[in-house]
Amino acid sequence: MRKTDYSRIADKYDKNKFRQKVKPDDDLEDFIHSSGKPQYSVLDLACGTGIYLANQTNYLANINIHWNGLDASEEMLKIAKTKTEEVTYIQGFAEDLPYSSESFDFVVNNFAFHHFQKKSEVLDEAVRVIKKDGVFKIHNISIHDMEKWWIYQLFPSALFEDLKRYWPKDLIFYELSARGFDVETRMEYLMNGTKLADYMDHVYNRDISVLTIISDEEYRQGIEMMEYRLRKDPEAILFNDFAEISFVATKK
Repeated sequence: MRKTDYSRIADKYDKNKFRQKVKPDDDLEDFIHSSGKPQYSVLDLACGTGIYLANQTNYLANINIHWNGLDASEEMLKIAKTKTEEVTYIQGFAEDLPYSSESFDFVVNNFAFHHFQKKSEVLDEAVRVIKKDGVFKIHNISIHDMEKWWIYQLFPSALFEDLKRYWPKDLIFYELSARGFDVETRMEYLMNGTKLADYMDHVYNRDISVLTIISDEEYRQGIEMMEYRLRKDPEAILFNDFAEISFVATKK
């Protein structure tokens, strides 16, 4: 399985405008309101440039939360540390977390589970560091439900690479359940038509992880095809489907 080298794209990662649209984490808010504890410890596992944490610390500023972020990339963490002083950031690996057992009330993993090469070990570590009745949330795209995603249409080998990286949703559900989690799964699906021109900045930026692991030749061919279509029709529309999935797992 090929890996994205985030040290090479850290400086342009935040330029993707879609990454900045982070809503309040309803699952975290629901957990806080239902548990009623005086304080909480939250970990963003594979926190990247800290986009999630920067937003959630603002949304939940009135709650006593010790915020933590862990990522394998020092370059990504350098950027994260510039966004807020309320978070304790650590460079480390999800397969061998540098935390004591039962350290966290809530652990979230956003759009990163597919990057882990030792996924079973990551789940074992999640069980270890989460407190009883705590929550592990995996939030990601659901590639098996979006084979007409614009990336896959324009860069066909990207789907092949992602099928090697992403576990099917039933496997994730099973593996979480087998480790003693009570799992709730939700998926949101969207189909729309978007101007091809709107995707050009994202392709030129080449910050989407699967675009970094396809060959340079296919990447170049995909861009040439997009540019050719736009020369013929600057208003060209691409029909696109997209699916997001969340596993909210409570440790029994």
